[in-house]
Amino acid sequence: MASTTISRFPASPNPGSAVAALAAFLTISLSTVVAAVVMRHNPALVTSAVWIRTPLVAASAAVLLFLARRAAAGDRGSFRRLRIISIVVLAAIAGVVAWPNAFPTWLRVEQAVCGVFMLSVVICTNLRAVRSSMEPGPAPSAPPPSPGP
Repeated sequence: MASTTISRFPASPNPGSAVAALAAFLTISLSTVVAAVVMRHNPALVTSAVWIRTPLVAASAAVLLFLARRAAAGDRGSFRRLRIISIVVLAAIAGVVAWPNAFPTWLRVEQAVCGVFMLSVVICTNLRAVRSSMEPGPAPSAPPPSPGP
């Protein structure tokens, strides 16, 4: 399926805000993986759930940032994927934060901070002005037929 490209997000709200929020999300997520490695000898702080969750979150942050950059450049398919995946990631973060005793407190706090960044992305990408700017425009008219022989 070919991806259709249009101009870009509208000037307001700033498309860079979603990219910046996701860059912060990726930075925090990668820092969390490093923190898990540093604290690896403390099983109360770094559980098996931490080892599973942190690299997955970092990978999803990288994918979301990639999609946001493509969407900011006008790629509608990336924009649609960004909208859907960001909602799913936000729901997963809310679940981690709300699920008692499933994750260490430090990870739940980190996920709450990441949730704020994801919430801003979800809000930004679902604003009517942004969505309408990413809708397909009128189809280009067919070129006039060439004169016959």
